[in-house]
Amino acid sequence: MTAQAIKLPKLWMPYPVRVNPYLRALHDETETWAREMGMLDGGEAPSARRAIWTLSQFHAMAVDQLTAWALPDASLTDLRLNHRFNLWALAWDDYFAATFKQTGDLAGAHAFTARLHAFLPSEQGARLPEPANAVERGMAYLQQRLFPPRLAHWRKGLNRALARYIDAGVQELANSRAGRVPDLIEYAQFRRESFAAYTAPYSVELSTGARIPEQIRHSRTVRSLLEAFMDYMGLANDIASYEREVHDEHDVNNLVIVLQTSLGITVQEAMHAAADLVTARLRHFDHLTRSELPPVVRRAGLDHGERIELEAWLRGARSFLSGLHGWYTGAPRYAPADGPFPEQRTSTAVVPACAQL
Repeated sequence: MTAQAIKLPKLWMPYPVRVNPYLRALHDETETWAREMGMLDGGEAPSARRAIWTLSQFHAMAVDQLTAWALPDASLTDLRLNHRFNLWALAWDDYFAATFKQTGDLAGAHAFTARLHAFLPSEQGARLPEPANAVERGMAYLQQRLFPPRLAHWRKGLNRALARYIDAGVQELANSRAGRVPDLIEYAQFRRESFAAYTAPYSVELSTGARIPEQIRHSRTVRSLLEAFMDYMGLANDIASYEREVHDEHDVNNLVIVLQTSLGITVQEAMHAAADLVTARLRHFDHLTRSELPPVVRRAGLDHGERIELEAWLRGARSFLSGLHGWYTGAPRYAPADGPFPEQRTSTAVVPACAQL
């Protein structure tokens, strides 16, 4: 079955897309930082810096829309910071794919990743190496800004999540080189790392200014809620990016391929099974927030202010998921060469006209 013959199923999304009012400001400045970091081709005389994207590739990613949809309540300052964080994550992904996955250079990938770890210190004030490429330059910039006083508690956790993200790239390359399709149970956990999903709670907190109250943060219900929240991101991405990853990059690290291999079914059947699994994880997230979390809140004795803060965080998490969904189903980055995905459109969440790509 060719990529063009595969019908991409609709993904259920019960939360409406909301758009940050600073989208236009973000769009107007979106190229500036990427050029400064060397990620974007300047369109001038050849440079010693190796750019990751051409201008057309850059705009096809629509990262400004992704950020404004996922973080509708963020201030312009916080929106700008998360936008640059998103750009860095995509820059790492595309640089790693072009430099190491397409060449099969596992030794080079190990060396690149080991060096990048030096840009993820666990302690404040650690001296960073001199950046040698756009990915390192972008991370050096972000390390100076990601942890203002109100988010200082994130330093170790966020950098640990980023370390898992870049390490997962090496494991993906090793799997592809060996032709090893991951086991289904193994892959579900691994995808949280390879999608950088462990960084998403930071983005929600950055956007909303709200934290999950400490009294319930480590409860079974909240842990399950966070796992379902993170699982939707990477597993839904596997459906949207199937053609790009499997047919263009020859990657085996994709939920559709994992299901096809594990269950011995066709690609089309695996695509629908993947959609069912993604929907199940989102339904579980929704069920936990509506049915299981309220009793936990009551037993913990959260006061009015703590309940308001929790609801603000949950509202931000829902917006984060609906924003990702809107991006997956609308950004040219995920559209096949012959046009947009007609079958994969938002079922209940309508993308506002002002945010159309």
